[in-house]
This record gives sequence, C-alpha cells and structure tokens, in this order.
Amino acid sequence: MMDNKPDTVINNADAVMKAIRRIAHAIDIRSKRIGRETGLTIPQIVVLKAVSDQGALTTAAISKQADLSPATTVTILDKLEAKGLITRIRSTSDRRTVQAALTETGARTLEGAPSLFADGFASDFATFTGEEQRDIVAAFKMVADLLDRDDAGSSESMAR
Repeated sequence: MMDNKPDTVINNADAVMKAIRRIAHAIDIRSKRIGRETGLTIPQIVVLKAVSDQGALTTAAISKQADLSPATTVTILDKLEAKGLITRIRSTSDRRTVQAALTETGARTLEGAPSLFADGFASDFATFTGEEQRDIVAAFKMVADLLDRDDAGSSESMAR
C-alpha cells in the first residue's frame, strides 16, 4: 500500500530532486569532457547522430528526433554547418523545405566522438532485464514530463 502522507510525499520529492541534481552534475562533468575532446556539445552530437541515423532530415524532424526545440535545433545546425559537419540541402520541388545532411567530416567526427554516457554505463545498464530497462526509461520519462509541465506552465505535457 502506498504511503501518501504529506511528510512522505515531501521526503520523496526531496529525494527525487537530490537524484536529479546528481544526474545534472554528472551530465555537466561529462559534457565538459566531451567538449574538450571534440569541440562539440552533447546536443550537437545528438543532432549529428539523428542526422546520421535517419539520413537527410528537415529541422522539424531533427527537433523531434533529438527532443530539442526548433529554435535550438536551428542554432545547433548553424554551428554544425559552420564547422563543416553538416550541409543544408534545399528541395528542388519545394523551396521551403530544407534538409540537413551529414558531411564526410561530420561522419568521421561522429565516429570518433566518445559515448555520451560515462564509461561502463551501457554495460551496467545491459545487466538489467528488458522489463527493468523499460521501467527505468518510463520512470525517467514521467519525471521529465513532471518537470516539463512546470516549465511549460500548462498540463498539456501530462496528457496521455
């Protein structure tokens, strides 16, 4: 039976915030290391990976794939294009449609990029059963939805 007493809820919320702070700290450290090694940010690598995995994509498709806002995606694409890692291709049938494609330099850069996770994460995560992995992913998504709802100022992101 769940204990939903106010003190328990507050203590659990505090524990969630503490865990989020630990995750944010670990990501910050990892991001700085990746930046030193590659000259790229984690979101830039995520965008490169989306384009690599899916082929030439529109900004909207990249935004969805990388879970970034369209404005952030455009800024990232501008930086990646300036570094010669992606190229933008305008559709000949619809001039409004522009797709980003990985360049050879972008493919080599992505191939040499370190894992976005700390060493051992993938192998440690693989020790969980498929059901446990799905439960972990679902829990992270629920927490992300709770945080997004607060930032968005609406309950839209909680709609299921």
